[in-house]
Parts: sequence; structure tokens; C-alpha cells
Amino acid sequence: MEPRVSIVTLGVANLARARAFYEALGFRASSASQGDIVFFQAGGVALALYPRAALAEDAAVGAAGVGFRGVTIAHNVRAKEDVSAVLAEAQAAGGQVVKPAQDVFWGGHSGYFADPDGHLWEVAWNPFLPLEEDGALKLPV
Repeated sequence: MEPRVSIVTLGVANLARARAFYEALGFRASSASQGDIVFFQAGGVALALYPRAALAEDAAVGAAGVGFRGVTIAHNVRAKEDVSAVLAEAQAAGGQVVKPAQDVFWGGHSGYFADPDGHLWEVAWNPFLPLEEDGALKLPV
């Protein structure tokens, strides 16, 4: 297997609500979106929204998962003060701040928000992993 993440698909309860939330955060739907799936370009990865029950059926698993799902999505920012700004944007768009911006044990600054379906996003400033000019996060070799 080539090490790569191509698409992160979030199962959502209400596709229109989820699309509106992500568009309010600045994501723009791709023309590849159709019917019950919405695609957004997110750097070198695509973010997709798909009805939760249909996604569970496609994966042949139950759709009843609730609470912490063992996964977070990270959005790294260029400056420490950007963490609070992004959390405020998410809240204004209909998300819920679940952990306010704060200094963290590893030397950065981060906080978390949940989208309308409860998917957790970490917003982080990491002084040890600065972003490239194009916004890409490049790990040291």
C-alpha cells in the first residue's frame, strides 16, 4: 500500500445542514458533488459528506455509533492567535466549541470544535511543524 490519505468521508444526519456548515467555514463544494455526496477540496485531501446511514450500510456496519468515535480531524493554523479565531468561526457557523483554545503540554496551542454531527476537529498551532506557504503540513523525514 502506498501511504496516503485520499478522502475523509464524514457520515452526516442532514446533508444540507452539514454542507452549509462547511461552506460557512470557507470550504467550496466541488462539481464532483452529486446526489447524496458532497466533495470539498482540502489541500491534497478531499473531504466528503455522505448520509450516515448510507455510509454505514456501504461499510456493512451498524449506524448507531455515538459519543467519542476515536477519531479527530486536525486543522493546523499559522499563528497561535488563529486557533481562537477558527474556533469562533466554527461556532458562528453552527458548530460547538468543546475545548477552548489553550496552551497544551506538547508546546503548542489548540482547541476543539464539533461539527453539527459531532465530528471532532482539533484546531492547532504547532511551532514545531510550521505550515508550508501553500498550507501543506510537511513532516520531517
